Amino acid sequence: MSALAQQKVTHMTKNLDNGPTAQSGFVPRVTLVTGGTGCIGSAICRALARQGHIVATSYRNEEKAKAWKADMAKEGLTFHTYYCDAADFESAEKMVKAIVADLGPIQILVNNAGITRDTTVRKMSVDQWRDVISNNLDSVFNVTRVVLDGMLDSGFGRIINISSINGQKGQFGQANYAAAKAGMHGFTKALAQEVAKKSVTVNTISPGYIDTDMIQGVPEQIRNGILGNIPVGRFGTPEDVANAVGFLTSAESAFITGANLSVNGGHFMD
Repeated sequence: MSALAQQKVTHMTKNLDNGPTAQSGFVPRVTLVTGGTGCIGSAICRALARQGHIVATSYRNEEKAKAWKADMAKEGLTFHTYYCDAADFESAEKMVKAIVADLGPIQILVNNAGITRDTTVRKMSVDQWRDVISNNLDSVFNVTRVVLDGMLDSGFGRIINISSINGQKGQFGQANYAAAKAGMHGFTKALAQEVAKKSVTVNTISPGYIDTDMIQGVPEQIRNGILGNIPVGRFGTPEDVANAVGFLTSAESAFITGANLSVNGGHFMD
């Protein structure tokens, strides 16, 4: 057995010991989660690793990525990290080639990377518009484009695009972000039709307000106002999003494609 093959077996064994696994017949897949070192991204990486998948993630801050990887190792989880500016096609292509060379063809892709540059349209600069569109929407095309051929060749694929409740209902001061996240829905529906016959599914998840440092940084009065509009009476957790990703990557979701799964506690019903 080659050293890399042994590494994969060891990786899967460690991860299987750290949580529930799929039913018999489960097949471990090489998985890429873009922006996996953030709060929601970390939960997604954990969930997929604990299912038994081989998980790679992208980063732009090397120091942060090293610290994140070390923290995950303390939990008994092994991840593979690769530099990528997902807004740049050549950078995405280079990352994917490296992952395929190291781990094998990518069969699960979670497009999670994104940024915000909030302000009203009247005050928004061209750079603020372009940065958000590039990092949140162009990135989805860039990474998906270079992963897609491998999925089609293997006859299996799961693509999950992490959008937002604000891509559905809009949000004051987020015209750039809402436009990018809404664009994901159109991309998902179109691509789903192109690849369905090859057993590749494409779906979107739209989280609502998730209990992260960003939410906790909102003034209490405003935060309570948001909470009052969520029927289930709480903010979501990163694990709520990760659980939805886990389902959409599973064999049980094979008949679901071109869909948007709202994970928002009933805050917005479309």
